Formats: sequence, structure tokens, C-alpha cells
Amino acid sequence: MSKAFTKESDSGDDDDEVSLPALPQGTRNYMTPAGYARLRAEFVELLDVERPKIVEIVSWAAKNGDRSENGDYLYGKKRLREIDRRLRFLTKRLDVAEVADPSVHHGKDQVFFGATVTYANSKGEERTITIKGIDESDSLKGEVSWISPIARVLLKAREGDELQLVTPVGVEKIEVLEVNYPAPKAD
Repeated sequence: MSKAFTKESDSGDDDDEVSLPALPQGTRNYMTPAGYARLRAEFVELLDVERPKIVEIVSWAAKNGDRSENGDYLYGKKRLREIDRRLRFLTKRLDVAEVADPSVHHGKDQVFFGATVTYANSKGEERTITIKGIDESDSLKGEVSWISPIARVLLKAREGDELQLVTPVGVEKIEVLEVNYPAPKAD
């Protein structure tokens, strides 16, 4: 095969959204106020602090002559591509962000976005999860994305409801034991 028809790239890291899953088509990017603030802070930090530093290093390194063997120049250019890729990703996510404050549901027993839900399976094993946005959920902390299978089953359910969760090993019955929301912040 002729090389004229193959795409070659300087780097193999041109994928935009490498670390996080894509949003379902046509949906908003729901996130808590804290999650939105964290993504916005990362965006500002990259744009106003880190990127200008790297541009300065690359500019200095470019003035030093031979760029092919200049580590500062090569690393700087690579880091600039990484920063720009992350900035594009954050811009897309923040543009479609829908900030949903879970504290407005404080005291209710129905599951909505931002709820902390305790449920039990048919064996009596209890588990507590918090339903959060795609960009802010952390399974190690018991946080699940609102588009995850467990969250989709739990959404709109109430305390005491028995639900059916489809798992890879079959259908599992779960019961919603408790629903909590953070208290509203005093203004």
C-alpha cells in the first residue's frame, strides 16, 4: 500500500475525549454546583496559568536554535497540545452543562439527580450511592453517573419501592431504603 494513502501523525494522542464517556445524544450535561465549579476552575487554571507558562517556555526554547534536539521545545509543544485538547473538551462539556442543585429536593423521599440513596438487594446487602454528573462521579467514593444503569433504575423511585435492576448475571430485585439530599445553603 502506498504511503500516500495512510494518515501519519506526529503523536498518537489526537483523541479528544479520551478519559470520560460521551454524553447521550441530545442530552444536557447535568452536574452539581460543586462539580460545575470544579470543571470551571480547571478550565480557568489551564487557560490563564498553565498555558501561558508553557507558551513562554516553548518561545524561549525556540530561540535556542536546533528544535529537533531541544527537549524543552519538544516537551512544551506536546504539553500545549494536551492543554489545548483538554480546553476543547472542557469547553464542550461546560457549554452543555445544566447545573442542578440537589438541595432543592431536601426532605423529599423521591430519587432525583443529586440524591444519596441507600438500597438493599434480595440478599439484604445494603449499598449507598450518590447520583452525580458524568464528569464528577467517582465510583470509589460511592458516586455514580446519572446515566448509569443503577441510577436510571433508581430515578423517580421513592423510599420503600421495590425495583428490578438488570445486571450481567440476571435481574436483581432491590428495595429503596433511604433517600437523602444535602441541606440548602443559607444565604
